[in-house]
Parts: sequence; C-alpha cells; structure tokens
Amino acid sequence: MIDVLVADDEQPALDELVHLLRADPRIAEILTASSGPEALRLLSARAVRIAFLDIHMPGLLGTDLARALLALAEPPAVVFVTADEARAVEAFELRAADYLLKPVRRERLRSAVDRVLQLGDAPRGDDEMLPVTVGSAVRFVRRSEVRWVQAQGDYSRLHTEDGQGHLVRIPISELEARWTSAGFLRVHRSTLVRTAAVTEARLSGGEPAVVVGATVLPVSRRLVPAVREALVRGEAST
Repeated sequence: MIDVLVADDEQPALDELVHLLRADPRIAEILTASSGPEALRLLSARAVRIAFLDIHMPGLLGTDLARALLALAEPPAVVFVTADEARAVEAFELRAADYLLKPVRRERLRSAVDRVLQLGDAPRGDDEMLPVTVGSAVRFVRRSEVRWVQAQGDYSRLHTEDGQGHLVRIPISELEARWTSAGFLRVHRSTLVRTAAVTEARLSGGEPAVVVGATVLPVSRRLVPAVREALVRGEAST
C-alpha cells in the first residue's frame, strides 16, 4: 500500500479525487492540500509515493511545485490532474508519470496508479518520455517501454510492451537520431526497433526479418549487414 498527496484549490474536485482514491485498496494514507505552498510544506516533511497535482493553484502553480519536488531526497511520482490540456508538453518536460484531464474517471485514475507502481524503483536516468493522446486524456510513454516504431508519414507509431500503438507527431528519422544511443536500430525505412526486444533474427534467405514478440518485421536488404552486426554486438555485451 502507498501513501499519496492530493493538491487542488477547488474543494469539490479535491473531495472527488480523494473519494476515488479511497476506493483503491492499494492506497493507504491520503494527504490533502489546497495550495501549492501547503503541498510543498507537507511533502518536505513527509514522503509519499504519488503527488496528484492540479496545475492552477494559488501561490504556486502545480508545474512549479513539480520542479521544486525534484530537489527532495525522495521526490514522489507526479500525476497532474487538470482541466488544462495545453500544459501537457510542459508536464512531459518535467517527467510527470501521467496527465489526467478533469473530470477524472475511476478507470483512468487506476491506470495512473498502475503506471507508477509498474515503473517501481527502476532508475530513470535519461529515459525520455513522449506525450501521447489516449481517448480524451494525455499520458506519457517512456522510451524504455517502446519495443519498435513504425513510420507513418510525419508521424511515428510507438509499439509498447503492453501491445498498444501510440501515435506521436515525430518523424521516425528524428527518433532514430535521438534513440540510436539508447539501443534502437533502423531495420527498414519504415521501422525502428529496440535491439533488446528482438527475440529472433532471420537475416539469411530472400526475406530478411527480425521478430519482436509475435511480430515479424521486414529488414531492408541493404541494412542486413548493419543489423547483423548490431545484434551480434548486443549479444556480446550481455
């Protein structure tokens, strides 16, 4: 069970979120605050696992509060709960665990808690996060969750470990440049894969391919030597 904090200057919104959280058996104590400064005082004295923060609060914006929390010895995971859709990119830059739009649905809140718990205490390092739209909400996909990427014009579809595909407005060439050093490899003009996710390589014969989970991904003939070298190098380093 985990302790959490909820910060919102609108009492009805705060009460509703507390009500929803109390229905989750994984939640232990729930601290509440009606302003950014009050939340910072509470969190400076008491560690919690998740801080659910409204963005527009008196005294200190939720985004500024999230920046301040990074200085804590044990900073909580931050989940923004707001009616402001325009702050998603800023939240992404702050490495928020999730971004929920009001009114919050019980299932969506539960998935945010799931996400934090699944991340656990794994080191984040420079694990880049990208904001994606899921229905009417915005969530964040970590680079380490992505198994392969499919080009779709000026967009890319991120295929994650949970089997979902999330569309982002970033060309695959840009993701290749940003993610090559993190173990991603271009195997086709339309495909980028995380080498650690490759379970089988079929690089001989007329239809070279790599297998990621249950998905067979074609490999461009001209890229076969580079793919083979990268996969062998990856095996040698493990």
